Amino acid sequence: MGSLRQRHLVVCLALVSSLPIANHAALAQGSVIQPIPLSPNHWQEVTLGKDIRPNTFEFQSAGGKQLLRIESNASMSMMATAVAVDLTQTPVLCWRWRVNRTLDKANMTERFGDDYSARLYLSVAIPKAEQSLGLRLQLGLARSIWGDQIPDGAINYVWDNRQPLGTEMPNAYTDRVTMVVTQSGNAKAGQWVQQSRDVAQDIQRLFTSAATPVQIALAADTDNTGEAVVTEFSDVAFAASSAQCQ
Repeated sequence: MGSLRQRHLVVCLALVSSLPIANHAALAQGSVIQPIPLSPNHWQEVTLGKDIRPNTFEFQSAGGKQLLRIESNASMSMMATAVAVDLTQTPVLCWRWRVNRTLDKANMTERFGDDYSARLYLSVAIPKAEQSLGLRLQLGLARSIWGDQIPDGAINYVWDNRQPLGTEMPNAYTDRVTMVVTQSGNAKAGQWVQQSRDVAQDIQRLFTSAATPVQIALAADTDNTGEAVVTEFSDVAFAASSAQCQ
């Protein structure tokens, strides 16, 4: 586990203990949206060490909307925030994203092609009673090397360059991370694209219904391919099933 990309993976999974819990207002009766503010005091940059150049991040406001702009040029780092959410009330994760292009050389089926114009990480915690012996051993080994903040699993929602929409596969480095292609190709490059996922269903299918989200991270990833991309995120929120993402 000493390579740059293995360290990359571990850091991308790691829950940063100093992150503040996103300051969501308590849901009032009838409330259907639990927004996550896109402002510097709610997010913390996670870098991958001196050997990997970090992305450039800028929190902006445009048209009354908060957004995060990421410039990635042969680089990788992320903005992360810890979350506390009741998936029985707000099981749907909403977000908007925009990329100026997809990557030419990326290939999610290969370790050294594991780059994306945009990726949203959702890290989860699994109750000990729901963890298999194999998982406990696997996590114990990882935490003995990397520390106790390694979460139990993660889902990556990505804007890929070649795999079709709906593709799901284990990350090239570990089966504890599932990659889910929610946009693909250049057809919508340059446009704001609204996304929504029933993460309660995804978590139940990929892990267990008892697992809970603990962290969201936003990134663009170009350190393997050496390419460049500009990516923006906006309107990140958890929502009730009956709500319209907006």
